[in-house]
Amino acid sequence: MAVADAKGAAALTMRAIAEPLGVEAMSLYHHVSGREDILDGMVDAVFDEIDLPPRDADWKSAMRHRANSARTVLRSHPWAVPLMDSRTRPGTATLRHHDAVIGALRSGGFSVAMAAHAFSLIDSYLYGFVIQELSLPFSNSAELNEVATGMLREMPAGAYPHLAELAVEHALKPGYDYADEFPFGLTLILDALHPDEPVGA
Repeated sequence: MAVADAKGAAALTMRAIAEPLGVEAMSLYHHVSGREDILDGMVDAVFDEIDLPPRDADWKSAMRHRANSARTVLRSHPWAVPLMDSRTRPGTATLRHHDAVIGALRSGGFSVAMAAHAFSLIDSYLYGFVIQELSLPFSNSAELNEVATGMLREMPAGAYPHLAELAVEHALKPGYDYADEFPFGLTLILDALHPDEPVGA
């Protein structure tokens, strides 16, 4: 995982994995069948790092806790998002994670179909936000200020009034942090979801 964290999943060759271990690439085949086997294990390890929904919490709090944990973990493994649901041989941590999320929704009164819809909706938002967050040309308020100010300077005066207004009146205001957009959007999603079965049905 350290190789992928530093260089991306595309750099994950058997040779790249073997080198920091001080072994020959061919020796890895005594332990794994190939690169896909390694990717399966890496994705499972990422799921293992994500907190499961707390069993003693209501469904909304449980989904919020799990989503916040997942975002933190995925930010530390930028290569992971495109691979998270791509494996055809999911490991035990992956299966346990998915089962726990579905279980929290079912216990909260969601039918099987609504639990599936909710799971898909939450993860679509989660994965999409992380991809966008990792792609931004800034990582803190100072960098945002520099980037936004530079863009405003290059814009023809009056050409993009709404964009300029958003930058000046919102993004460049003291205390603005793009990271705060995640809980805002997550709350909208969770508030829009509603159980459709009596709890315990």
